[in-house]
Amino acid sequence: MEDLREHYSKETLNEKDLSSSPFTQFEKWFQNALDSRIKEPNAMILSTLGEKDIVDSRTVLLKGLEQEQFVFYTNYNSDKSKQLREHPNCSLLFLWLDLERQIRIQGKAEKLDASKSDEYFASRPRGSQLGAWVSDQSSRINSRDELEAKLKEVEQRFEGKEVSRPEHWGGFAVTPNHFEFWQGRPNRLHDRLVYEKEGSIWTIKRLQP
Repeated sequence: MEDLREHYSKETLNEKDLSSSPFTQFEKWFQNALDSRIKEPNAMILSTLGEKDIVDSRTVLLKGLEQEQFVFYTNYNSDKSKQLREHPNCSLLFLWLDLERQIRIQGKAEKLDASKSDEYFASRPRGSQLGAWVSDQSSRINSRDELEAKLKEVEQRFEGKEVSRPEHWGGFAVTPNHFEFWQGRPNRLHDRLVYEKEGSIWTIKRLQP
């Protein structure tokens, strides 16, 4: 592994090219990722603080950037949800290796309004809706067969009916207070530009690589 090397040289990141708003800058880079046809460009690593102050990380999907909040959906009984209720401070990480780019975000999470969760749930494929009822996320299960049996039971329960949103499933909205935009550069002298919120103003600074 020590011999693995990548030479980063595709783009640069200069202050003069940066938007004054980190949200506008994020949308610009996200559109670049979409245009580049990167697989799952909305995949982001969510890190939370768990029991005994152990940091826990997993990948979730960004489903909206609304009113300067990053929105994702999950099971409210999952480990991540329990951790966010206990410690709402969290971080998000977008890694787009094909573009030699990374965005780190720090912020505070809160449960999304139920009506917003209802609206998004109604837009999901039926299979995903049923899955939200089937999975007791993060809880132990004895076998895959048991999970498949639960699915059949739920399919029968909602046969010929619309699938309603379970109360234990919904969204979180993360309000950022810190962004770091990272662009790979030659010789490991990468560009790192940081936005930090001071009151209602976003300030920008460059960090050494």
